[in-house]
Amino acid sequence: MGKHEKVEELNQRRKEAKKGGGEKRIQKQHDKGKLTARERIDLLLDEDSFDEIDAFVTHRSTEFGLDKKKIPGDGVVTGQGKIKGRPVYVFSQDFTVFGGSLSETHAEKICKVMDLAMKNGIPVIGLNDSGGARIQEGVSSLGGYAEVFWRNSMASGVIPQISAVMGPCAGGAVYSPALTDFVFMVKNTSYMFVTGPNVVKTVTHEEVSSEELGGASAHSTKSGVAHFSEENDAVCLKNIRSIMDYVPLNCEEKPPRQKSREPDPAKEKKLDTIVPDNPNKPYDIKEVIEGIVDRDSFMEVHQHYADNIVVGFAHLDGRSIGVVANQPLSLAGVLDIDASLKGARFVRFCDAFNIPLLVFEDVPGFLPGTDQEWGGIIKHGAKLLYAFCEATVPKMTVITRKGYGGAYDVMNSKHIRADFNVAWPTAEIAVMGPKGAVEIIFRREIKNADDPETKEKELVDYYKEQFAHPYKAAERGYLDDVILPRETRKRLIRAMEFSENKVDSIPQKKHDNLPL
Repeated sequence: MGKHEKVEELNQRRKEAKKGGGEKRIQKQHDKGKLTARERIDLLLDEDSFDEIDAFVTHRSTEFGLDKKKIPGDGVVTGQGKIKGRPVYVFSQDFTVFGGSLSETHAEKICKVMDLAMKNGIPVIGLNDSGGARIQEGVSSLGGYAEVFWRNSMASGVIPQISAVMGPCAGGAVYSPALTDFVFMVKNTSYMFVTGPNVVKTVTHEEVSSEELGGASAHSTKSGVAHFSEENDAVCLKNIRSIMDYVPLNCEEKPPRQKSREPDPAKEKKLDTIVPDNPNKPYDIKEVIEGIVDRDSFMEVHQHYADNIVVGFAHLDGRSIGVVANQPLSLAGVLDIDASLKGARFVRFCDAFNIPLLVFEDVPGFLPGTDQEWGGIIKHGAKLLYAFCEATVPKMTVITRKGYGGAYDVMNSKHIRADFNVAWPTAEIAVMGPKGAVEIIFRREIKNADDPETKEKELVDYYKEQFAHPYKAAERGYLDDVILPRETRKRLIRAMEFSENKVDSIPQKKHDNLPL
């Protein structure tokens, strides 16, 4: 074979690999409202930046007629590319080839890019669209999954790992996305579950559709498995590109610095009047966040799950930060099981990847009730406490209003080694709210009074004078300062500048034993 023929053969093989499962199957993928594996990579990565790895790999199976059906790539496209000029590794499962099912070689391809990502300290992004384990391969396929899971676990906290579930993801396959840092799902075209609707019906007699059982809506609102629920493939991929603006390449680096953008002046001005005079009246903490961070930089995470706490990324004077905030609009901003889990997971990600933490606190306590106590609010609330305690990144807290009870301690208080703690003049820091406190402290006085109602009101007013302000805490040094809302951005920027080279450590250990 001459040189010309060899070049022609290479071109032909490349063309064959890019065809995937063929035109018919590609059309079926499009008919479902889904992009193909290669189209997804093209949208995710910078133009002409993708270098494919293992395009010619085929499976080695001979059973069940598989020896007569070999397709280059074996159902997953893998390689390296760039997002806004920064390197990433990526794998994209191809549903048009064997239904995207995972074989031994399919798994080896994924493992190869994960190994390269770890070796080179570069994030890995997985685009999942698979019918699950390739049944014809039996235990080899299951072994392939376990190899991927092990790498997910070893890479955790070392490099950012992002998963997009863009089609089916069932059985053992769901554990790889669950082990990664962020899970994106697409409405109406993706689902995740350990056991599907048919098995559920057989075992529990429940009638449920795939979408109801494990669709984007279920996982972004009920289970919290999905951090983002997107309208379609294109929006999903665009938002994965966006999240990369906030994260470093690996745990040894700092996040990328962006150009600083002043907040909207109207939103900044509103800060001085946003907290109502009535302590029982709600307000939107997101308006506080947007009045302080760089304009249009707040990217909320887990938006539709446990909305009594708000978490997300933002920029402050161009620096990447992680925001955690109680939301008075939902359950008065109390901490419950779901909010504690949501907050703890986000705090631990930020700490792992050198992203400073900014907390906005307005918390009346933990949610009471048998559901919460029997559901383990003690251990789940302790996860959020633990996450803040172990975090060594710069940690800042702004108390806008209530800081009551143990929840005050948990929300990044000075006592658990926060670096910069300030309060607005509207702050109230106490063991509990005035009415509840008075009913306990002055129970006898109220009971024996000629007019119990008037006496109670008088004592509530007295309690408010003592604690419905931030100055007791400031006197003890538990707050570094009491500031005007309009001063918040400037003071936080300065605090970040001074803590930029913060060095802190935790005792040497094999690993922690956080309250799981």
